[in-house]
Parts: sequence; structure tokens; C-alpha cells
Amino acid sequence: MMVGYTLVHEAPGVDDYMRLRAVSGLSPKTREGAAAGLPNTWHGVHFLFEGRPVAMGRIIGDGGTAFQIVDMAVEPEHQGKGLGKAIMTALVEELQSRAPSGAYVSLVADGEARHLYAKYGFEPVMPRSIGMAIVIRR
Repeated sequence: MMVGYTLVHEAPGVDDYMRLRAVSGLSPKTREGAAAGLPNTWHGVHFLFEGRPVAMGRIIGDGGTAFQIVDMAVEPEHQGKGLGKAIMTALVEELQSRAPSGAYVSLVADGEARHLYAKYGFEPVMPRSIGMAIVIRR
């Protein structure tokens, strides 16, 4: 595949998860939230470069009817090398092989990422539906 990179079929650890979110521009998560959430990953992958996680993506969901692709992140110095495409390929292949027929798979496409996701069959849901969200603040 890509020279120097190793694809690992599991979510990264809490520290690497938090670091990858921060350096790739995703919203920060608390250590408590990451520690509680990561074990509930339905399927996760990350890339190692020189033994260190540099990219990741996860699938979360109920395991039967609804899934969401989340935490797509690539360190800036490793962007443009096909890691995002390889992560999406691995995640979609896992969904195709294990998720039940009729399962609904969603994601939030920030900025130009929508072009990558479209290559895997994802389409905007507007105007039929509109995505909505809330962030819990304490």
C-alpha cells in the first residue's frame, strides 16, 4: 500500500485519539469522554507511521440498524498521501461485510471532505432531511 505506513484495524488509544483530533482541526474531546467512548467503537482503524498513529477513523452505532462514520482525522504532514481514502475504504468494506442489509450509515462531511465521501456513495440528505446537533457543555 503506502510505503512506511501500517493500517491497524482498531481505534487508537485515548492519548493518540485526542491528539489526532486536535492536530487535524476536529473539536477537542475530554479524556473522560474519549475513555468512555472508544471501547464502544463498532470498528475502528488507524495508520501507524514509524510506530506512531498519524490517522484514524471509526464507525459507531447500534450494530444493526444505524451506524455513523466519525473521527476521520489525518495529521497535516501526512495529508494528501491517500490515508483518508484508505481509511474510508477499510471502514466501508467492514460495513459491507458485517452490517445487516438495510442498515443506515451516516456521517457529517466538513468542508471539502464531502468530495471524498461522495466517492464511497454518500450523498447529501437535504432537502429531504437536515442534520442537527447539540454539544453538551458542563
